Amino acid sequence: PQPSYTINTLAYLKEKYPAKQFSLIIGADNLQTFHKWKNYEEILKQYELYVYPRHNYSPSPLESPVVKPDHPKVKLTSAPIMEISSTFIREAIRDKKDIRHYLPEAVYKYIVEMHFYEK
Repeated sequence: PQPSYTINTLAYLKEKYPAKQFSLIIGADNLQTFHKWKNYEEILKQYELYVYPRHNYSPSPLESPVVKPDHPKVKLTSAPIMEISSTFIREAIRDKKDIRHYLPEAVYKYIVEMHFYEK
């Protein structure tokens, strides 16, 4: 149910798959407001936070009042920038657009099977 908090998802995954190690990937634009996420301190205590680059956006230590790019759990990635976001995926599914070529096949099948983001 809404709202869906990342800390709850991570706790669920950790409980369901105790032998696995999880990390969180966010866009660089989200780092600025990460301190507003529910239990962000707990996320940073337990998980690595990988920050994916965004077009025309570079995280600066001055932007986030709390979570800095040089925090020991924050890892700035050097990945190719793709003009796609989770918001784009969710909205495309809601609008009944074919997004198969944007996702691994197993992920696409799971989203369809679970009817995620349809409404």
